Amino acid sequence: MSNKKIALKHLCIENEWGKYGIPASAEDYDISKTRYLRITDISEDGELLNADKKSVSAEDIEKYLLNEGDIVFARTGNSTGKTYYHEDKNGELAFAGFLIKYALDNAKINPKYLKFYTISTEYRTWVKNLSVGSTRGNINAQTFADCPITVPERKQQDLLVRTLSPLIDKIGLNNKISEELEVMAKTIYDYWFVQFDFPNSEGNPYKSSGGKMIWSEDLQREIPEGWFVQPLSKITEVSNESINPFDFAEKEFKHYSIPAFDELGTYNIEKGNQIKSSKFLIRNSDVLVSKLNPWFSRVIYSTNDEDLISSTEFVVWRTKNVALKNYLYMIARDKSFITYCSQSATGTSNSHKRVNPTVMMDYQIAFNEDVAERYGNLLGSTIMIYAKNQSENNNLIQLRNWLLPMLMNGQVTEK
Repeated sequence: MSNKKIALKHLCIENEWGKYGIPASAEDYDISKTRYLRITDISEDGELLNADKKSVSAEDIEKYLLNEGDIVFARTGNSTGKTYYHEDKNGELAFAGFLIKYALDNAKINPKYLKFYTISTEYRTWVKNLSVGSTRGNINAQTFADCPITVPERKQQDLLVRTLSPLIDKIGLNNKISEELEVMAKTIYDYWFVQFDFPNSEGNPYKSSGGKMIWSEDLQREIPEGWFVQPLSKITEVSNESINPFDFAEKEFKHYSIPAFDELGTYNIEKGNQIKSSKFLIRNSDVLVSKLNPWFSRVIYSTNDEDLISSTEFVVWRTKNVALKNYLYMIARDKSFITYCSQSATGTSNSHKRVNPTVMMDYQIAFNEDVAERYGNLLGSTIMIYAKNQSENNNLIQLRNWLLPMLMNGQVTEK
């Protein structure tokens, strides 16, 4: 099977390529307004993220609305080359100024094929080769328009889309379930540990039922009687247990890192001889918290797998039981903690700032071990489903990445 190389602009509707997005500021999300699509709303694999929705307003907003079959490319920054393919099921979206739109012509290409092409190694190598020297982190509309796309016969394109779409749909379903579970876990966390309406001995909300509150000078707020203000260092240990994977050349390690977490939602599988420096050993009791700016929201709930390691860009919280692990996982994802880390980070530039682990562990909270463990036990199954979905998505992504090049070059065909 012979594949053609065709410039992206020749796969688009005439005069409908290279359109820059709306130059407007993001607004608080309002369901009655148009949702704003920014670079930060797109995952590394081109999927729509819903964690931080924003809206946008403009008199000429219709010019910037996406139609099914449109694909946008990130043109600047560390995300240059990232893409999002629009489907109507994702709702009405107006794309931002750092994105460039190309309206694909269904008669020239299966539009969804291009969605998959832009997560291929071939495409990402093209982006990487351009994003060096004077053009680093910036690709303009004309350059994207000239991007050479490998285009198999239409029958093969359709087979690729039919084969890979169910994997993407399952990943999306897992992500949706995880998002909903996390909202529930955060709602209960806020109810118990911010509003202090955890169930009292009679099962009623503590503060709302008249539970006694005392003033904390350290936190400058009221906390329940019998609770203590403690730094994280008094609640959990920090583990520095390490290993040099290179000493085990052929052994396969499950390697947590920020890039892998962003792309896969969990770890990467690598042989020891592929890993050049010492890493932390990870146990089932651990929560991994990023110490790098601006990635403090990257928090990993370790799985039950063997041979887990992590890069030293994480601080490893080694908890004494699963209930506290569940509770501390939510502490690490709390906005107050993330803000504290951001404000405490030091370094020569924003991209190199990090929070010292000792400073991180000085973060103070109102703590009651019994209530924390009750919360951890209550939410245990919820957080385990969340972690299981991440692991399953990792396997599905690995399968997708294995199938994609074979479907592109015709190694896998339809009889």
